[in-house]
Amino acid sequence: MTKILQYARDLRSNEDGATAIEYGLIAALVAVAIIAGITLLGTDLSNTFNEVGNSL
Repeated sequence: MTKILQYARDLRSNEDGATAIEYGLIAALVAVAIIAGITLLGTDLSNTFNEVGNSL
């Protein structure tokens, strides 16, 4: 019975999984920010090229 209690205490104090999840959430947030930035920049850049092409 004491081995089970010790195992439960070890699981409770182990934070490796929580840290991995936190890093995963941060990476996902950064990816969303990059995708949003590229999407906005791509639209503006496309509009700029269209204006230049029409002017020529």
